[in-house]
Amino acid sequence: MAAGEVEQLTEAEARAELARLAEAIAAANRAYHTLDAPEISDAEFDALKRRNLAIEARFPGLKRADSPSEQVGAAAADGFGKVTHDVRMLSLENAFADSDITDFDDRVRKYLGAQVALTYTAEPKIDGLSLSLRYERGALVQAATRGDGEIGENVTENARTIADIPQKLINAPDLLEVRGEVYMSHADFAALNQRQAAKGEKLFANPRNAAAGSLRQLDPRITAARPLRFFAYAWGALSAPLAQTQFEAIARLNQLGFQTNPLTVLCAGPVEMVAQYRRIEADRASLGYDIDGVVYKVNDLALQARLGFRSATPRWAIAHKFAAELAWTRLEAIDIQVGRTGALSPVARLMPVTVGGVVVANATLHNEDYIAGRDAKGAPIREGRDIRVGDWVQVYRAGDVIPKIADVDISRRPDDAQPYVFPDICPECGSVAHREPGDAVRRCTGGLICPAQAVERLKHFVSRAAFDIEGLGAKQVEMFFHDADLPVKTPADIFTLEKRDEDNGLKRLKNRDGFGETSARKLFAAIRAKRTIALDRLIFGLGIRHVGEVAAGLLARHYATWEAFEAAITHAQPGSPEWAELTAIDGVGGVLAGSLVAAFQNGAERAAMDALVAELSVQAVHARAPVDSPVAGKTVVFTGTLEKMTRAEAKARAEALGAKVAGSVSAKTDLLIAGPGAGSKAKDAEKHGVKVIDEDGWLALIGQA
Repeated sequence: MAAGEVEQLTEAEARAELARLAEAIAAANRAYHTLDAPEISDAEFDALKRRNLAIEARFPGLKRADSPSEQVGAAAADGFGKVTHDVRMLSLENAFADSDITDFDDRVRKYLGAQVALTYTAEPKIDGLSLSLRYERGALVQAATRGDGEIGENVTENARTIADIPQKLINAPDLLEVRGEVYMSHADFAALNQRQAAKGEKLFANPRNAAAGSLRQLDPRITAARPLRFFAYAWGALSAPLAQTQFEAIARLNQLGFQTNPLTVLCAGPVEMVAQYRRIEADRASLGYDIDGVVYKVNDLALQARLGFRSATPRWAIAHKFAAELAWTRLEAIDIQVGRTGALSPVARLMPVTVGGVVVANATLHNEDYIAGRDAKGAPIREGRDIRVGDWVQVYRAGDVIPKIADVDISRRPDDAQPYVFPDICPECGSVAHREPGDAVRRCTGGLICPAQAVERLKHFVSRAAFDIEGLGAKQVEMFFHDADLPVKTPADIFTLEKRDEDNGLKRLKNRDGFGETSARKLFAAIRAKRTIALDRLIFGLGIRHVGEVAAGLLARHYATWEAFEAAITHAQPGSPEWAELTAIDGVGGVLAGSLVAAFQNGAERAAMDALVAELSVQAVHARAPVDSPVAGKTVVFTGTLEKMTRAEAKARAEALGAKVAGSVSAKTDLLIAGPGAGSKAKDAEKHGVKVIDEDGWLALIGQA
């Protein structure tokens, strides 16, 4: 949808859209970062995240705990050793319009809360693979990919083969973690594909895929034979500062022997930043390597430190991305897919068309209203033009799960084209597909009796971020779900699989096509290994609507054990102490809480949970290492107007000191920091006997007076 259409969403539509976007972005991240096989273009992915942010901005109360705006990359792949980054490798906020850059500058100035002289660096955004290089006493000791931002892959031996990466540094800090991008030039990419073709081997789709695949070879000799390059543009852990500004620090990296981008310049503000963007955009085709935008960073490193980070992006940087593209093609069919939560999602099957170098054969149609040419309130979109099979449609390479259809050419419509009738019966199980008032999505009411929902929940259960059972992926889930002799219909069935197999005689798994004694034994061993599972993985694996990875982590850290979590959610009802405690967790709102409670009260779902937990040993969450501060471990709430720092800065500082920041006052609150206009929270504090201090008292308490 266009930005204007975001403004037309109802709250229910926005909630459904955010859920769909969260799933789509997670899948795209896995394909891009873990598998080096992106399924959508960069422009499409950027538009996914941009749409997510636009909806969150309009409906801040609907922001999901697993919001893609708070996540980076994807989990590290198997086959490499894992590296935990000392300093997280984050992604960047994206901008697309010139006005976004002015807004970015305004936000920076507002956050700093003072009239400060600001300059920014502007540099091309290289389209490659992020790499971190760790040097100790001048020697390269470790190289790691970004992974999910916290844990990456150890590719040290492969990185040593790249000519642009120095093995030794002179006059460098004792500890220096250099970060940058591995890429492949256009000329080298063309030559590599010529060699691949001559040998009859697979051709690479683009330089980025070639660079990522080459760096992540298990045999470093293959990497050494590939023409990889490296641009340095940032740093992580340091034993001593490189410089006082971003621009000077990049110059220092260049002096140490790293290739840095010569197009990096200093800009005095948004006008100069956008002017540099235009210059780089105009020269883009002649650079000799792929870029997908321009990155701006606050130049003063002390101001960067003050600005700090959101959960997944720095406040002091932004990526100004290049625009997406359009194409026209014919709509050949409309299919309905049923998801894990029962949502009926229409998908357009298209005559394949190339849009900016990517072949597109499928596109999202969002929902039945979008097909009919109206929004949820009945107002026309696309001037009321509906979409029919046989139409010529405009495909926008900045769509949602897959590219979206932006418009339709009525003048080319076939005479026999009929309006599309959206089904009100689930195509998978025949249950009624109900659309609640105000909801944009029609959902199958079959629940676990719907095979599509049941199998999608099982796929979610065994996914990487959940139980991650080796040898039991989506393909195997489909097979076992439909197996007459060893059916797996619920998660608990996975853990009884080995015992049931032992009783199957000649029909045992080891005797079947696709399996042998070794593969069957390995599968059962992998399942046994996951009988002991971390609490957050279990909560996420349950597949409860609105409960993503981040929310599962929040809940696990708060309740610590399954027993405490289960008891709290079982007894949580609006108005109860358990409900108040649940909704006071920072990041857990009423929608998520309601979804949890509903799942635990659903007889079939609760029975499936209980049967699963009976098969498991759920690990308790251990408390984090204590922080030595007067507010460590305390629950604090901020209210009213803060005059010496912004609310965001205060919250970030409190969390860094080990405090828990809650959104509401309860009996478990330890401290309320109240500025002018405190309102109802001050009354709640008095009611619960919570200590109240002003901003000066807070600053004195944490040693910043």
